[in-house]
Amino acid sequence: MNRSPDRRQMLGATAATASSLMLPKLGCAGSAASTTIASENAKAGTQQWRLRKTRIDPETKYRCPWIEGYVSHASILPGETLQVMVSTDPVSEFTIEFYRLGYYAGDGGRLVHTSGKLQGTVQTMPSPGPRRLQNCKWASSFEMRIPDDWVSGVYVGKLTELTEGLQSYVIFVVRDIRRAELMFQCSDHTWQAYNRWPSQYSLYDNGETPWHWGGESQVSFNRPYGKYCQILDAPLSIGSGEFFLWEFPFVYWLEKEGYDVTYVSNTDLHRDAREPLRCNGFLSVGHDEYWSIEMFRNLQTAIASGVNIGFFSGNAVCGRIQWDEATRSFYRVGVFGPPGGTREFKSMSSLTHERPYANEIIGAHSTGPVTGGADWICTAPDHWLYEGTQMQRGDTIPGVIGWEWHGDPAAIAGLEIVARGPTQSAPGIPNGGEYTATVYPGPKNNIVFNAATCWWADGLSDPPGYVRPSVYTSPQGPDSRLQQITHNVLRRMRLTMS
Repeated sequence: MNRSPDRRQMLGATAATASSLMLPKLGCAGSAASTTIASENAKAGTQQWRLRKTRIDPETKYRCPWIEGYVSHASILPGETLQVMVSTDPVSEFTIEFYRLGYYAGDGGRLVHTSGKLQGTVQTMPSPGPRRLQNCKWASSFEMRIPDDWVSGVYVGKLTELTEGLQSYVIFVVRDIRRAELMFQCSDHTWQAYNRWPSQYSLYDNGETPWHWGGESQVSFNRPYGKYCQILDAPLSIGSGEFFLWEFPFVYWLEKEGYDVTYVSNTDLHRDAREPLRCNGFLSVGHDEYWSIEMFRNLQTAIASGVNIGFFSGNAVCGRIQWDEATRSFYRVGVFGPPGGTREFKSMSSLTHERPYANEIIGAHSTGPVTGGADWICTAPDHWLYEGTQMQRGDTIPGVIGWEWHGDPAAIAGLEIVARGPTQSAPGIPNGGEYTATVYPGPKNNIVFNAATCWWADGLSDPPGYVRPSVYTSPQGPDSRLQQITHNVLRRMRLTMS
C-alpha cells in the first residue's frame, strides 16, 4: 500500500497561499441560511424539460444531427452573454426552451425562457486537429444576456427542430458570487472526457482503440455532447453529458431538503482558487475523474482555509489534465496516483505518475481494478456519521458502491475508515479490490468526507427521467439510512466552520 505525507505536511504548503489570497473571513451560514433556493423551488415547476422525441444516427452511434448544439460558457454569471451554437441537418426552424433543474415539488425543473422560432442551418463539421481534437467553430444561432434573477443552478436548453419535433439539449451552469452553505461542483470535465461526438472522438479514442488512456487525445467544450457511451441507455444524456446519470438525483434531493446551495463547473475550480472559499462545504459528486493540478492545489488551499469537503464521488481526481484556453479543451498529462497503483489501461504507463496523489486530498483514491461494485458496509457504528441511522457494525446498504470506487487510504493524521469491503465483478465474484470510505479532519475543525463511489446519489432520490444503473452491482434507490448519513455530513459542515 502506498502511503502519503502527513496531513500537516500536505496542508502546510498551502496555508501561505490561502493567506495571500486576502479573502474575507469565513462565517457560518448554517444559523441563517439564505432563502434563495427555498424561494426558487417554491415557484411552479414542470416536467416539460424532459426530451420527449429523440433519435440517434446509427452510423455515428452518439449524434443527433437533426438538431444538436453547444454553448459558449460551461458556467456563466448573470449579466454575461450566452451564445448557443446549433446545427439542424436537414435545415429546419427550431426553438430553445431554457429550464433550471431542481426539485420544484417533484417536477425537477422550471421553465425560465423560450426563444421563439429560430432559423436553423447546417453547420460545418470540423476537421480533426492535433490529438484528434474536434473544435467546432459554429456560428451563433441565438444569444441572450443571462437575467439578474436567474438563480445559480444547472440549466438546460431544450432544442426542438420543427420539422419532425426531434429534440436534444445544451447544458450550462449559472453561478453567482454570494456566500452559501454548500457549493455543488458539476463534474463536467469528465462529461467531456467521455463525450464521443461526433463518433469515437472522446478522450478515450486515439484512432486505434476505444479505451485509450494516454496523452494522444484532446477534447473540447466547443462541440455538442453526444449520447452517453456506456453502462446504460440514457436518452436524456443527448446534449447534457453525464449530469442526469450521476448528479441530478443529488441536486434534486439537496433542493428538496432546502439546503442553501450554489453551483459551479470544474472549470471554475480550475481558474479561481477563491471559488470554494465562499462556502461552508464543497461537494464533488458522481463521476469526477479529470482534474488539473490547479484544481488540486486550489482545493488544498480551501481545506487549509477551513472549508469542508464532501467527495460524494468515485474515481475522483484520477486523470491529470492540461487545459488549452484557446480551444476550450484539455488532454491528459498524468495520473494522480502511484505507478502500478491500478490495473492500468494500455498507455496509462506512458503518463507521469507523481505526487500529489489523489488520496492525499480525498482520503482514498482509484486503485486496484478501479471498477467493480459492492454493498456499503458499516465499520464504525459509533461514529457521528451514523447518528440516527440505527446501523450496527456489518450492516449493509445494498449496491451503493460502483461502478468505480476509492481505496488505498492515505496515512493522514486522524483519518478514519467508516465503511469498507471487497469489490466484485459480478454478484458473488470478487475482483480483488477493496473500497474504503473515509473521513479525516482539516486544520480548522473542518472535515473531508469520501463516499468512495460514483453512485451515492442513487440512494438519495429518484427524480423524473432518472435511469438506475446496474453493472457489477445494482444500487437499490433511495435509502433512509444513506439519506441520514448525507444529512449528518452536511450538517457537520454547517457546524464546523470557523
